[in-house]
Amino acid sequence: MGKIRVVVTGLGALTPNGNTVPEYWNALKSGQSGIGHISYFDTEGFSVKIAGELSGFDPNQYLEPREIRKLDNFSVFSIVAAQEAMTHANINMDSIDSHRVGVILGTGVGGIQTLEEQHQSLLNRGPRRVSPQFVPKMIANIAAGQVAIRFGLKGPNQTVVSACSSATDAIGIALRLIQAGDADMIVTGGTEASITPLTIAGFANMKALSTRNDDPTSASRPFDKDRNGFVMGEGAGIIILETEEHAKSRGAPILAELAGYGATDDAHHITQPAPGGKGAIRAMRRCIEDAGVQPENVDYINAHGTSTPFNDKTETAAIKEVFGAHATNLKISSTKSMTGHLLGASGGIEAVAAVMAIQHGLIPPTINYTTEDPECDLDYVPNAAQKHDVNIVMSNTFGFGGHNGVIAFRKW
Repeated sequence: MGKIRVVVTGLGALTPNGNTVPEYWNALKSGQSGIGHISYFDTEGFSVKIAGELSGFDPNQYLEPREIRKLDNFSVFSIVAAQEAMTHANINMDSIDSHRVGVILGTGVGGIQTLEEQHQSLLNRGPRRVSPQFVPKMIANIAAGQVAIRFGLKGPNQTVVSACSSATDAIGIALRLIQAGDADMIVTGGTEASITPLTIAGFANMKALSTRNDDPTSASRPFDKDRNGFVMGEGAGIIILETEEHAKSRGAPILAELAGYGATDDAHHITQPAPGGKGAIRAMRRCIEDAGVQPENVDYINAHGTSTPFNDKTETAAIKEVFGAHATNLKISSTKSMTGHLLGASGGIEAVAAVMAIQHGLIPPTINYTTEDPECDLDYVPNAAQKHDVNIVMSNTFGFGGHNGVIAFRKW
């Protein structure tokens, strides 16, 4: 018996440059940045004053006020994106065995906004004023739990926390659970709501963030010689996975096949990638092997491409090692140039971008690419989208702690 084929049947996205999949894709196509000055809190005294906040998003359009009060934004974002994905996939739960439908989500920091707010309540008003909703709003697994409760999904339910690889690893683990026969369908991806004073201060003080405060839309510039750090973003990206058989049995729209997954760890340093990208090399090779293809079959890589000095040159070196002569033929782009870095949700929205690239035969650009870096010398699809037949696309995500997660989608 061959390997169970797992397909994508629905997409959902909530991003700094678009609150639905069509809005997000149109922004990516046109090279539109969602990065601006932080409005959520007073940035006086902060060295970093920019981020990729959601624009024009009103949770009251999707949820009742009494529901919103019980949810951290990272849960709100996951519910909204999951609703879009499930609608896109034409899911009717009345005709599906809910015990065979799971939820596997990734997040980097979970309900950190709630944690900060309630810690202030403890310090300023005393222990009796800490909300009884604190724990069920804050814990990292609660977004997956809330999605399951809202839609009645009773299959495997887990949360993956592997820093910036979280959503990609969640998607990969969902693939494995379906292939193992533990579920017929899984709602998967990632969610993050991390634009808070503590998070911005922490990343800024470790010199990871761009300080290009005077020109926010050009601050995220992956692979560009003048890059000086990443820009924080927020949102959620959700995809619906199911077996080919299950999708066909219910007449679902099949958007792509999730063909491969590879995961490794550098076991080298908490924040710096391993020299030469050794861990990333192994993850990409494992993904290609799992997909049953050759390196030269890959058409496009949605790169991790954070806009940090170390990541971009290391990822470039790793791609060259894996793909050899084909590296110069590959189309590579970092959509983080437009969305910023959504931490644990980045692999979710980038999986959506990867599937849309297949669907439309169009590769979104790396914007803000103005000065070539001799250490980053591949085709990063600079500044303008390119028409290109995309049969196989890989999505790279690498995280603090040395985590490397890579997935591959194939045209259906």
